[in-house]
Amino acid sequence: MRAGTYQQQPNGYKAFMPAPLPPDPPLVIDDELQTLLSRADRALGRLDGSIQTLPDPDLFVLMYVRKEAVLSSQIEGTQSSLNDLLRAEAQIFDPDRPVDVKEVSNYVAALNFGLGRLSDLPVSTRLIREIHERLLKGVRGANLQPGELRKSQNWIGPAGSTINTATFVPPPPHEVPGQLGELERFVHSDEAMSALIRIGLTHAQFETIHPFLDGNGRTGRLLITFLLCQQEILQQPVLYLSHFLKANKAEYYDHLQNVRTDGGWEQWLKFFLRGVGEVSQQATETARAIVDLRERDRQKIVDELGRVAGNALKVHESLFRFPLVSVNAVTDLLGVSYTAANRLIDRLVEIGLLTEATGNSRNRVFNYSHYIQLFSDL
Repeated sequence: MRAGTYQQQPNGYKAFMPAPLPPDPPLVIDDELQTLLSRADRALGRLDGSIQTLPDPDLFVLMYVRKEAVLSSQIEGTQSSLNDLLRAEAQIFDPDRPVDVKEVSNYVAALNFGLGRLSDLPVSTRLIREIHERLLKGVRGANLQPGELRKSQNWIGPAGSTINTATFVPPPPHEVPGQLGELERFVHSDEAMSALIRIGLTHAQFETIHPFLDGNGRTGRLLITFLLCQQEILQQPVLYLSHFLKANKAEYYDHLQNVRTDGGWEQWLKFFLRGVGEVSQQATETARAIVDLRERDRQKIVDELGRVAGNALKVHESLFRFPLVSVNAVTDLLGVSYTAANRLIDRLVEIGLLTEATGNSRNRVFNYSHYIQLFSDL
């Protein structure tokens, strides 16, 4: 009863009614939880500092966003990889590419849209609905009222389960607006509480409310990023927490369910904070590796490319935002002829900076594989 109660519904099934946050009785902040909280706070601080020391933080953020998009979508069963997403963005035709890559692209678009909206619209039911609409536009679940709070009962359980045999039945649809309103009040309340504790509680409560017919998991994980940035814990969306959640998927779902059945808020928060700490450290190491790679490859260009080094450095810098490039893109970037752009790319291939990605003799696309690998290894 600490997290809520199951209540009989007119149609005969029982649905869970979440109790308002914060938990009652209050959280027990034992030594283990306090230690994990301190570690996570310090790790996030180091990550934020590492990103701010990059020569142009905005240049590198998109790869972090792409990685989170891929992993969060994979938790929900998509097969697309980071390479699939990059090749789709570069419009490389690939008959073997998973058809669900659009779901990952939508995640990137929804995250970027939401971060832009935070300047004039705080985290709220309205923002969540706008994000959800973009997340499901034109993909699996697009027929399930994107951006609209559900008007029918949903449930969670194994394939073939019914509402009476489901693992979990969220609150009935008429309760959802009020539940989200309560959650919004908690997010913006003045009650003294660690920001990370508040974010962890908010994510679990959102997943329990399950306000949409589809896309609740991805929306709830986007919510973590928005809250981290809104509260200026991170200046940039560079925490790919879904890496930890995907690697511990069964435990992730078990902890969320344990909150509902046993009021296990503390156990959930320990799991959540452990993930924040671990992934923050990994993301910080990635930032350091980016700096090392950038300086090493810049020096290689200067040492080996002579008079075309200036243009090569401009191409190199652009690869950190879009690590796949074509001759036409280089032509547009530098304002040079197609022939000159083609020669420059050939030189970058010769020194090992670029690799041809299509296997074609025409309409070739080249990738900055060393940079992509920093994220693909995760």
